[in-house]
Amino acid sequence: MDPIVATLVATCLIFVFMLLGTPVFAALGLAGIIGIVMVEDIFFVLNRLRSFSYAQSASYLLTVIPLFILMGAFAHHAGIGTRLFDVARKWVGHHRGGLAMASVLTCAGFAATSGSSVATAATVGSVAIPEMKKNGYDDRLSAGAIAAGGVLGVLIPPSVLLIFYAALTEVSAGAMLVAGVLPGLLSTLVFIAGIWAITASGRVEAPALPRQGWGVRLSSLKDGWQVLVLFLIVLGGIYLGVVTATEAAAVGAFAALIMLLCTRAARGNLKGRLYESCRNAITTTVMVLFTMLGAGIFSFFLSLVQIPQQIAEAIVASDVSPLLVVGLFLLAYFPLGMFLDAFSMLVITLPIMFPTVVSLGFDPIWFGILAVKMCEIGLITPPVGLNVFVIAGIDRTTPLTRIFHGAWWFVIMEVVATVILFAFPVIVTILPETMLGK
Repeated sequence: MDPIVATLVATCLIFVFMLLGTPVFAALGLAGIIGIVMVEDIFFVLNRLRSFSYAQSASYLLTVIPLFILMGAFAHHAGIGTRLFDVARKWVGHHRGGLAMASVLTCAGFAATSGSSVATAATVGSVAIPEMKKNGYDDRLSAGAIAAGGVLGVLIPPSVLLIFYAALTEVSAGAMLVAGVLPGLLSTLVFIAGIWAITASGRVEAPALPRQGWGVRLSSLKDGWQVLVLFLIVLGGIYLGVVTATEAAAVGAFAALIMLLCTRAARGNLKGRLYESCRNAITTTVMVLFTMLGAGIFSFFLSLVQIPQQIAEAIVASDVSPLLVVGLFLLAYFPLGMFLDAFSMLVITLPIMFPTVVSLGFDPIWFGILAVKMCEIGLITPPVGLNVFVIAGIDRTTPLTRIFHGAWWFVIMEVVATVILFAFPVIVTILPETMLGK
């Protein structure tokens, strides 16, 4: 069969399988197998699949994923999210929309220990949403701020999605993690500025709290020391070249475990908290690896028929502006994010986009951050905005439509932050370029 026809059929089958309720990893794998059969034969497929799962998953780098997830789970059960929110509330709560700003700052801080968007949204939401409701905040703003703040968990390191991108593209995992720092801070500032703009008109209820004195604010910083320690262990060690990304993840997970063991509130149910942390790390890791396996089969099919190479060659040979090509690639993530999770989006698109971006001479780390930013947007857009459904589970009194309404404000802010990163690549590349031991 003609390779182009086989590719179109296999791609359509992915969406057919998903409409039938097939898990994403199985839809990708089955479509890839059928595509290979169309251009080769069943015996070729069986021969290739014999050791495929081992070849895809037996990577030392992938041990980073369960370790970072475990670190975040230990940090959650150690109560770090609650203490961070209390610190942020004392610093910015006196502004209109101050609690929403504090929620975003807390999400940014907790993201530095978590690496997961869902975990960040769930942890901070359980603390911040009741507080905002008690103070009469508009439910759209309160829910939207947490849903959007949670997406910082996939950008601010340690991010599982950045590691996932590094594993798929074979770029430096340490450089990817370090590259996420400044874009994460930029996104946080854009969110805070956006909240200020929304509340400045007075049309959205977001009353200010009493101003805290400088003594209270400064003394509250001692409650944020755990985040600082984990951040310095993980990012500081990687940036200075003291440890690799995998070693940093192991040390960070161990440090978070010590923090959990030393937390007085956790001692009453320490066994249960340890069990939940380990269970969460295992289930999430299995999900990621199965997604990689299914995507690997489909990517092998695409490589077999040379589709990514042909597309890359055609674009390079054309007169189309390289920046326009990258911009169109990023726009493609917007509709995909309405129906697919972030991991699935990357594994479906990167086999085609990544060779093209590299052949056009762009920095793969810069493109990786932009791709992850677009995946962030998918986490808060309907109909499959995962973070929105997490908040709906926490705040059962707010209709889902109002949560999506509030989240759309932050979609606009995400677009603004992405455009800034697109226009000024140095924000992404400056820290990786100055890494020691890279």
